[in-house]
Amino acid sequence: MKWVEGLKRKRRYRKLIKLRKGGVREKKTDGKSRNFNANYRGIPGLKILDVYILKKFLGTYFFATILILAVIAMFAITEKLDAFLRAPLKETIFDYFMSFLPYFALQLAPLITFIAVIFFTTKLADHSEIIAMLSSGISFNRLMRPYMYGAAVIAALTFVLSNYLIPPTNIRQINYYNKYVKNKEVKTGTDIQLMAQPGVVMYIGRYENANKTAYRFSLDKFRDKELVSRMTAQRATYDTTRQYHWTLYSYMIRDFDGMTEKVTRGSQKDTLIPVEPRDFLIQANDQETLTTPQLTEFIEKQKKRGVANIESFEIEKERRYASTAAAFILTLIGLSLSAKKVKGGMGINIGVGLALSFSYILFSSLTSQFAISGMTTPFIAMEIPNVVYLLIGLGLYYRASKF
Repeated sequence: MKWVEGLKRKRRYRKLIKLRKGGVREKKTDGKSRNFNANYRGIPGLKILDVYILKKFLGTYFFATILILAVIAMFAITEKLDAFLRAPLKETIFDYFMSFLPYFALQLAPLITFIAVIFFTTKLADHSEIIAMLSSGISFNRLMRPYMYGAAVIAALTFVLSNYLIPPTNIRQINYYNKYVKNKEVKTGTDIQLMAQPGVVMYIGRYENANKTAYRFSLDKFRDKELVSRMTAQRATYDTTRQYHWTLYSYMIRDFDGMTEKVTRGSQKDTLIPVEPRDFLIQANDQETLTTPQLTEFIEKQKKRGVANIESFEIEKERRYASTAAAFILTLIGLSLSAKKVKGGMGINIGVGLALSFSYILFSSLTSQFAISGMTTPFIAMEIPNVVYLLIGLGLYYRASKF
């Protein structure tokens, strides 16, 4: 009836007037209320409102992470059941799942962040909590602050995990996969040529990783673009117990000094060559097993040696930094989309949020191909999605701050 609706509007109006005078308050179970504008436990700059939103943000994020990882684990068990039955249970749990699940949590962190923001903000809007906050005099900019706090926590966690903690665990996961699921290990290499150090070029006709042996080995030394020494061997083996230690068999060394040549032959020779098999025997997903400092060192070393096909390592490095920034950008978009109470409820916001988050992941995969093809640098390729979605987020934020 009309008079009932009018009475409800009057009550809501009186409630908003009280909120404007006294600040946003939450009614507690003991009948008392607390002021959301007050400092949290006396900490300057940290309001109760900030802690209230931050708890909801991070709680929803970690709960959604657990749910999604549970679904992923079920799919993994279904797909690789035969391998899991063959492998020891201890290796399956600690070597595979303890690496596999954190890896996917990291890969899906932007998506989960976006879903978490959309979900709990829509609930706040449906309960008219955001309207009450804004009506009490809190600006939309001020409302954004606890969201950025939460994004900073997720970004810091993502940064530490992706750059330092997850890569070492990927080694166990890849080894488990190669041993029990499908062996994708690169065992041989042919026609390998690289710069061992400035002025020294190394060539291997064929390399067998099983016995760490190189065949048709040669090492050429240049001075002022002139060949001064050439060392060849029928085969050379790498000593895994000592770094850069090679043993040459049936070797010959030819030293050039103008028109004269000195030849030295021997059956066996130990020598130090600053090259390891992993420098030229690159396997799929090797870039995911290196921490960021190791990745930076490896990229610089490979560039100096003139090794090609290191784009995947450069892309992986830039992707780790880009995913850290994505937490802030997707939080901005999520709040701007879901802060307003809409007629369709949570379903519309969740649908739009999923569409945008999946499009972000797809766009990131697409731009990475630009770097692989040489159309742009890895840094630009990985930052294009962030720039595009930051502009989208700023536009949505400007629109949301006006209502």
